[in-house]
Amino acid sequence: MSSSLRTPKVIYGLDDKPPTPNAIMLALQHSLTMFGATVSVPLLLGPAMGMTPQQIAILISSVMLCSGVGTILQSTFGSRLPIIQGVSFSFLAAFFAIIAVGGEKGWSGGEMMQYIAGAIIVGAVIEMFIGFSGLVGWLRKILSPVVIGPVIMLIGLALFQHGAPKAGAHWPVSGLTMVLIIVFSLVLSRKSQFFRIFPIITALIVVVTLCWIGTMTGIIAPDSAAAVDTSRVGDSAWVRADPRELLFPWGMPKFELAFIIAALAGYLASMVESFGDYHACSHMAGGGDPTPKQISRGIGFEGVSCAITGCLGGFSSTSYSENIGLIGLTRVGSRRVVQIAGVMLVLLGLFGKFGALAAAIPSPVVGGLYCTLFGLIAAIGVQQLSKADLSSDRNLFIAGFSLFMGLSVPAYFSTVSSPEGMAPGSMLVMYGPAADTMLASLPESLRGIVGAIGSTGMAVAAIIGLLLDNLIPGTDEERGLDIPSTLIPEAGNISQS
Repeated sequence: MSSSLRTPKVIYGLDDKPPTPNAIMLALQHSLTMFGATVSVPLLLGPAMGMTPQQIAILISSVMLCSGVGTILQSTFGSRLPIIQGVSFSFLAAFFAIIAVGGEKGWSGGEMMQYIAGAIIVGAVIEMFIGFSGLVGWLRKILSPVVIGPVIMLIGLALFQHGAPKAGAHWPVSGLTMVLIIVFSLVLSRKSQFFRIFPIITALIVVVTLCWIGTMTGIIAPDSAAAVDTSRVGDSAWVRADPRELLFPWGMPKFELAFIIAALAGYLASMVESFGDYHACSHMAGGGDPTPKQISRGIGFEGVSCAITGCLGGFSSTSYSENIGLIGLTRVGSRRVVQIAGVMLVLLGLFGKFGALAAAIPSPVVGGLYCTLFGLIAAIGVQQLSKADLSSDRNLFIAGFSLFMGLSVPAYFSTVSSPEGMAPGSMLVMYGPAADTMLASLPESLRGIVGAIGSTGMAVAAIIGLLLDNLIPGTDEERGLDIPSTLIPEAGNISQS
């Protein structure tokens, strides 16, 4: 760690316990800070799986419950740093690949979630092994910024079809959402700490409130995409107390090797980003460099958290760096505050009406959020790549080749469409003639694996980048492995963007 990374002065350190009223308010702030990014994933994947509003409400509640459990485990037994755990965007490409195959085979949303749970659980076991065995240091040496940069870029770029098409359902509403997010986060945030911390959630509240008023007054037609339908809120239970609704709410997990391999690329990206987050969080909280044991426990318990999310019906979780930034703003690094935030998230996950209310957010609002969000994810990939020596022809070729193939190979493998008669957002994957012929020449046991990997740009880029970056000679400095900036706090985690 560079000596220029001085430990900041904090009001409350890792082991300090702020007064209970202050701790509760600080914990509430953490919960609100991670809310927008966490809820956005089920709002994207739920409709893509053809889920009903009631099912999406259950999905949102499950995600919040899983985030709370993961946060408590991480801050208490894992790295023991004040880190919020939440849904990771690193896995979106893999999950969309599963959804696409499910659309082709006519699976319901619940069946798709069973296969997603299976991929999450197996990947979580591998992550636990890597963490608790101490292999994290070795993994970091083969996953340089030359590899991880293009992979992160593809997480954002591969989701372009979910931005403007969803926003286009009602451009005035989605446009207002984008304008407010830009104004709040880039203009007003320079003058107000409130907008610096809550730009996305504030924009969502303003736009959804306006949509609700428009729906109630008749300005927005009930059948409009911008209408707010709260009818499901009254039908939902106050508390999800039935164990059958909490444990395996979509049914028992199902396992498919091709899906598991596709999800592993997401785990690799998540682990590398969490590695940097631990250093950033520890410094922000006044603790200096985390020990190797802390890092290993942190990655190991991220695996434990992911395994639990697979059982509770949520999605893979990882560390949220926007909450690490919040520690820097408030200068409060107490793990007690984050533990209380974890309890709050668990309570939110247990209240069914909360999930139903979040599921009522109109799709154009979500589309506007994605237009601003996914481009930023790609930009963070550029930021990661910049840690390597970009004057090196070696690095430029590896990064450019893996990025291009990550876009081009999936185009060779599949065509994505939404045929008539399928649920809105559902997808059907049809292999092109050339890919179909190539797959037919492979053993049947390999066809599904090759097809799933080839259709997932993130997996393609990760495999190509890993091979080239570790086979073509290059110094650690050239690859960006010994530059202190790889651990600077501003190098956030993609999951929160």
